Amino acid sequence: MSFHMRVGAIRNRLGLRTFPHVSRNTHVTLNNEIQDCVDRYYASLRTSDARGVRSVFHSNARITGYLPDGLHEMTVEEFAGFVESQQPSPDDAGAERMLEVLSCEVAGETASVRLRESYLGMIFVDTFGMLRVDGQWLIYNKLFHVES
Repeated sequence: MSFHMRVGAIRNRLGLRTFPHVSRNTHVTLNNEIQDCVDRYYASLRTSDARGVRSVFHSNARITGYLPDGLHEMTVEEFAGFVESQQPSPDDAGAERMLEVLSCEVAGETASVRLRESYLGMIFVDTFGMLRVDGQWLIYNKLFHVES
């Protein structure tokens, strides 16, 4: 069964959850460039935009985490294709939004960002390992966990 089909099956088992707005933890202050990367990441999910996904990830990035059926590992291209396959897009389908930045730590040209987001009727907790490459912050790896 494809990743897309597994997500759909899990989403159906869990039932749809909706969230009325995008929120950010007001206790976390992000560097504007890191915030921009996080915002573009979430916008690409909401609009099923593969090009947007590619623009925020380093070309060597990996997307890895657990869905209820087990461990999943993807390249940027695989993840971009998965995001693009979500039709209609969450925005076009009227899915409600929720994005909350839980933490951000910057050490020189590296950063770790943890966030919680709604996507495909589930709540994901993502941990981004980020790098500043040629003056631009990019996601070098994404670990994800389905909270509900």
